[in-house]
Amino acid sequence: DGEITWDHDLPPGGTPEFPRSPIGFHDPGQVSGTPLFEAGRFFLKFHNLWTVEAPEGYAIYFTHPVNRFDLPFTTLSGLVNSDLYTDNWVHFPAYWHDRNFRGVLRKGTPIAQCIPVKRDDWTAQASSFTAEEAKRVGEFRGELKRQPNLYRRNFRA
Repeated sequence: DGEITWDHDLPPGGTPEFPRSPIGFHDPGQVSGTPLFEAGRFFLKFHNLWTVEAPEGYAIYFTHPVNRFDLPFTTLSGLVNSDLYTDNWVHFPAYWHDRNFRGVLRKGTPIAQCIPVKRDDWTAQASSFTAEEAKRVGEFRGELKRQPNLYRRNFRA
């Protein structure tokens, strides 16, 4: 009904300007020009209570929890250079699907997945298979059919 409430203690610590609620609103301008934009529609922001610091040379890709199609929201994805941007919080904006939702988002519900990404310079290359490469692919696909769990046994690291 256009209201967000919570019934637990305010989060501890932080600075005076730190948002004291676990959920706030996010500027819809970030999705302007995308299929998610809808005039008059607001976006939620899940407030993160921690700063995130990655090892040197790594960024963090924040995204919706993988394969969680059951959640009533979709967390927006973004890449943050968390080895450089360490002295502030990274919050998680989300698109809430059901405007008429009334209920409780249970404690422990995943709201974002954080995936480290090593920054590195490289150049992608694409080409057609050679006859030899096509033959190898065909043989390998045959082995995958004949040997259950071949990938798990031989290629999972």
